[in-house]
Amino acid sequence: MRSLQRTRHELAAYLQARRASLSPGEVGLPSAGRRRTPGLRREEVAALAGVGLTWYTWLEQGRDIGVSAAFLDNLARVLKLDAGERRHLFLLAHARPPAEEGKTWCVVPPPVRRLMHDLPHAAFVLNLRWDVLAFNDKADTLFGLAAHAPSRRNLLWLLFTDPLLRERFDGWETQAPRLLASFRRDYARATQEADIHALVAELEQVSPEFKLWWRRHDVHAPGDGVRSLVIDGERIAYEHSSLTIDADRHLRLVVHARQL
Repeated sequence: MRSLQRTRHELAAYLQARRASLSPGEVGLPSAGRRRTPGLRREEVAALAGVGLTWYTWLEQGRDIGVSAAFLDNLARVLKLDAGERRHLFLLAHARPPAEEGKTWCVVPPPVRRLMHDLPHAAFVLNLRWDVLAFNDKADTLFGLAAHAPSRRNLLWLLFTDPLLRERFDGWETQAPRLLASFRRDYARATQEADIHALVAELEQVSPEFKLWWRRHDVHAPGDGVRSLVIDGERIAYEHSSLTIDADRHLRLVVHARQL
């Protein structure tokens, strides 16, 4: 385990490297001729971040000083850090990643689509709102996804409104509330998104079961397991697993494989 002293030195080196990689023009400052060292000066970063030069100098020297999450966010903006670099900054300064608001809108990267279609099992991609953003033929066979318009291709919506899924899930009255309790965890991560609130409000209007179970506030962490599905009148056990495929986009690949 890294010592706090070592972490402070890594933070200092990281800040110095990021500062050296930026030019004055990239942060909206005028260029004042040649500089003896590349990048921004400490006083420029301090001014842009809204802190004193002495305090920022101490931070770059690896001294034992506390920093707030708000300051780190401001510093990440000044240093033009992307999501991964911002997370690294927080890990070095706070030994934990930053709080990140969940986003429901996203696009499935082409490599993920290729991976999904190459799988020998039913697979589909969900966002935090549980929109089915992509699926392969085997998943369509199991859940009838292609029969619905993309705007209605939402796993939670179909679970409570589609007669096919109500029949397909063996013991729907038991499986549906557990899936809903799993959805609530994602709902909590995306509470700033209007579309996820709209989904819940509409489901409360059209499904008495949803309204009843939603107001129980049950929470269930998703994971591997076995799910019984009814196919042509036969109960078949499917092992299912949910895999994070893109943490920044909050995408998960859900796979159902027939149990051997």
